[in-house]
Amino acid sequence: MIEASLIEYPCDFPIKILGHTRDGYAQAVLEVVQRHAPDFDAKAMTMKPSKHGKYLSVTCTVRATSREQLDALYRELCDHPLVVMVL
Repeated sequence: MIEASLIEYPCDFPIKILGHTRDGYAQAVLEVVQRHAPDFDAKAMTMKPSKHGKYLSVTCTVRATSREQLDALYRELCDHPLVVMVL
């Protein structure tokens, strides 16, 4: 059975990636995102540190073209050692 998608593609899709504040974290996230969404502009990335600075939230709004693209992007981000959570 094929599940119907609630998302109509293509669309702008925000992804929030949470990780520990570390040198190279935002760059690592950017590299993963651009592998799956090559047209993503790094200048569109927003970052917000947690209250005590332990975590850094990075939001990337990608131009999603398919569910397969988003699934692969989420999988790679979730498997990355610097990433704590992907929303």
